[in-house]
Formats: sequence, structure tokens, C-alpha cells
Amino acid sequence: MSDTSELLNDSAETSTPRRGVREWLSDLFSDEPEDLPELLSILRDAAERQLIDLDALNIIFGALQVSDMHARDIMIPRSALVVVGEDQTPAELLPVIVESRHSRFPVIGDDVDDIKGILHAKDLLPLLLQENHQTFAMRDFIRPAQLIPESKRLNVLLQEFRANRNHMALVVDEYGQISGAVTIEDVLEQIVGEIEDEHDVDDDSFVKQLEANSFHVKANTTVEDFNEYFGTTLSDEEFDTIGGLVLHEFGHVPERGESIVYAGMAFEVLNADSRRIRLLKVDTVVPEVANADD
Repeated sequence: MSDTSELLNDSAETSTPRRGVREWLSDLFSDEPEDLPELLSILRDAAERQLIDLDALNIIFGALQVSDMHARDIMIPRSALVVVGEDQTPAELLPVIVESRHSRFPVIGDDVDDIKGILHAKDLLPLLLQENHQTFAMRDFIRPAQLIPESKRLNVLLQEFRANRNHMALVVDEYGQISGAVTIEDVLEQIVGEIEDEHDVDDDSFVKQLEANSFHVKANTTVEDFNEYFGTTLSDEEFDTIGGLVLHEFGHVPERGESIVYAGMAFEVLNADSRRIRLLKVDTVVPEVANADD
């Protein structure tokens, strides 16, 4: 081959543009995934090939899982709701608001099922400029409450939050009774992970009781705090968090809905991304264990 031919070949090779991310993604999805597990596998492969970073991958995982979750999965249970009465005075309201450090409060009448609306703490700020609070009337401050069924899908709820500019919805069961509440922050945390604010340092809401023997537990709860709450003696020598301990017992990163029995309790994964577990449902009574001895 002549020197001229070699030069032309070298020139052609160097002039060929490098393949960009779009070309890689085109190849990646050249065969359309047939189901969600296959799609997740493709996305994991994309992260391993550094086509997308892990943070983006985890957000995608969260968004996909939210479309399959319901209000009942993440709601603040009825027993944990902080409510105020429609007949309370500012002097009675302020201690509740200051102690709870919440920004929104369901306003009730005779009981929790008698919802009158939602009170925003910031709406009470003008009262600081008034010397006479005798004319205070709760009805002048409350806003309409959004009621949703327990079966409401979180992706639909998020769209409604954005459209209606609401940040809280009250959840009702099949009998029309209040079973809990969901905030926009609760939904977003399922997508992007834990959202911390200036009050979260002392926040002890890592466990939410749903029923007598059923709880929601954040996976980043320390084993020490878990033991203190449930009276267990799980070892924290190898793992700091309950999520890390459960992940080890699974032996792989579990997907939503997978469950395992460990230390006499049932752990069900409610949310997990590509690297870690985010939210667990813990049942302290496991009928299968009792039946196994029969």
C-alpha cells in the first residue's frame, strides 16, 4: 500500500466523530423492554456503562415505583396526626404549633372524622400584630381539605398536588373515616430520597405505627433506635441502619414488594432504589412462624 493510501485511511479514521450519549442510548433501547424488570435491568446496565449517573438512576427508580404505590403505603397514620379544634383560641393553638413544628394542621369539629379544613401556620402570623385576639374565628383562617381514598396512586396524587397547589391530603378508608394524611414531601421522598430540613435533626418520626402490630420504618433508622423502639436486640456491630441489616439478609438489592422474615418479624420493602432500601413495612407478629411449629 502506498504512503498516500495509508494517509487517506488515517485521515478517514480520525475524521469519524466519536459516538455521543444519544447514539449510546439509541443502541441501549434498540430492543424495547417487554416488562418493568427488563427495563430496570437496562437502566442498571446504563449506569454501569456510565451513561447515566447513580443519582439520576435512583430518581428514575423512585419515579417508576411511585406509579405503583398508593396513599396507604406512605400515609401518616391517624394515630400520629396532629390536629387542632375549630373552637380553639390562638393561645391554645400556638403551643401545639410550636411543639409539633408542622406547617399544616387538619382542623376538626367533634372528632377526627369531622374535618373542617386545613390550617396553615403561616396564616396566623398577622395575629402577632394584633393586640386584641377576642375577634379570632378559625373559619376565617382554614382552607379547604383535600380528601382522597387509601387506594389513590401516588403519581396521580402528585399531579393533583401540582395542579391544585395543595401540599396535604387527608386519606379516608372505605367507610369514609379518616385513616391518615399524605403530604407532597412524603411523595417526593419516595422519588428523590429523604428530604431534610432544619427541624429534621431532632425528628423522631422514623417509625410510624399503622396498626397494632404493623409499622412503617425508614430504612436509615439506626439499629440502636430500632431496638429501643421495638425492644429487640439486633446487633449493630456490622451494620448501622436497619436498612443495611435487612439488605444483608436479602443478599441482594430487593425490589418493592419483596419480603423476608428476620428476628421474628416480617420486613416488606415498600421503596428501594438501585443501591439501597428506603422504606420498610415491619410486622411484629408473623403468623407463618407460629404455624410452622404446628
